[in-house]
Amino acid sequence: MTGSCAVDFPVMAFFKKSYFMDKENQTIVAYFIIKGITDVPELQVSIFILVLLMYLITLGGNMTILLLVCLDHRLHTPMYFFLGNLSIVDMCSSTVTLHNILLIGITGNRAISHQSCIAQIFFFGSFLSNELLFLTAMSYDRYVAICNPLRYTVIMNFRVSALLATVCWLLGFVEIIPYAVLVTGYPCYNSNIVNHFFCDLLAVIKLSCSDTSVLEILFIAEGMVILTLGPLFLTIISYIFIIVTILRIRTSIGRRKAFYTCSSHLTVVLLLYTTLIGQYMRPVTTDSLEYNKLFALFNTVAVPILNPIIYSLKNKDVKSAVQQKLCFFKLHSSSDLIKSKDAGNNQLNPNTGKLATEFKTTEAAPGNQSCKNRDSSDTASKGKIKSSHKPPLS
Repeated sequence: MTGSCAVDFPVMAFFKKSYFMDKENQTIVAYFIIKGITDVPELQVSIFILVLLMYLITLGGNMTILLLVCLDHRLHTPMYFFLGNLSIVDMCSSTVTLHNILLIGITGNRAISHQSCIAQIFFFGSFLSNELLFLTAMSYDRYVAICNPLRYTVIMNFRVSALLATVCWLLGFVEIIPYAVLVTGYPCYNSNIVNHFFCDLLAVIKLSCSDTSVLEILFIAEGMVILTLGPLFLTIISYIFIIVTILRIRTSIGRRKAFYTCSSHLTVVLLLYTTLIGQYMRPVTTDSLEYNKLFALFNTVAVPILNPIIYSLKNKDVKSAVQQKLCFFKLHSSSDLIKSKDAGNNQLNPNTGKLATEFKTTEAAPGNQSCKNRDSSDTASKGKIKSSHKPPLS
């Protein structure tokens, strides 16, 4: 058996360089060339259409979640407040990374300036940090809701939720500043061709001919331990307490209901951290860069698409809000259609001194009828609640 049997990881392998290179191979880079997902010309159109479709689905799904959280009063809770922020993060992260593929497909220009590349590294790292921090804040919210439900509204009030969201946004951007500063200080590179579909930190550093030992220590100590493993550790601690509390519930229905409230968040956490581990902690091979691109593509395309789908399919409140808004639009569209038909009929016989046709109520469609039934049931239930809370007679 020939060859080395040592197993290395991409984080370490990308930083292992030889610093005794010929000066003729070292150049000061003014711009980079983004290689993209693939350099096969026959696949460029298909990739562009697929990425554009995925990007539009990402924007549509997350924008729907954000609008529902803002418009529906039943979703004005800390959990959905954090979910709305997470939707903003997903839309921004996809825009930062996927716009390169879309621009290459439209213009054919793969060049990106050095400053734009550094900015892309900064914003991608910041939004990734924000997503991890918001998922950690949501795990704490689930911990309070399940382990201390009687004091949930007192602990997770609007002030606390806004403070946690502000910390997540600020800390996510501040943590990435040292990386952007260090990469900006690297004067020369062995090549300006980035084997990725955006300016990923590890893909750019692999091209540098400067001493990257400081960035290596920072990436391992701050990036992996504090930024990634720190939120993961806090999330695991929260779910340990959640699982212990659920197991103490006596009835199976109560245990199932308690677990159902955090199943969506747990699914998203497992999906995101599995992708990050596969991207940065996988043993390096000869096809390491190609696999890194696939994991990064899944992280920037599939995860933002799956987040609203998971929360809409596994959450009764979100499904109920969607159905209510659809019923609202159906009722208004049918009423507008009736008014327009009535107005058209009245214009057929002018100067008669009276209406030519009387307004006739049409039989509602099954969907509209169900919406009316739902509205009437909601009104009846609200009336029962109000009557049950009347003060006793003196």
